[in-house]
Amino acid sequence: MTGLVVCVAVLALASAFGLLRARRDGRMRVRTKDDAVRLSASELGTELGERATLVQFSTAFCQPCRATRRVLDEVAGMVAGVAHVEIDAEEKLDLVRRLEILRTPTVLVLDATGRVVRRAAGQPRRADVIAALGEAV
Repeated sequence: MTGLVVCVAVLALASAFGLLRARRDGRMRVRTKDDAVRLSASELGTELGERATLVQFSTAFCQPCRATRRVLDEVAGMVAGVAHVEIDAEEKLDLVRRLEILRTPTVLVLDATGRVVRRAAGQPRRADVIAALGEAV
């Protein structure tokens, strides 16, 4: 009987964790730690966008990173003055550690000065990216 109770408890906890993770995955959010973070063109390896920059941290074998790349390229093409920069997380480990990137894809929305306005861990929805750009611009 004890084994059955433990099994049910583990299944309940795993289900709760899965539901929470699915609910938060790809959501654009504000972190108070990010308020002081500014990224420069030298750190990114390319120039910032005139109005905003979408920074994507990816890895080579990340399937959601490919879909995220398509979404961010599409949004950057729709909004004038917005640039999309993709960074290989394995090549820029110092930047990954400084920004506390824990998984890929992670998307940062920067304003024109390079300040982090929003962040999403996981694949963001197009509408959420556009709304985050509204705050950055």
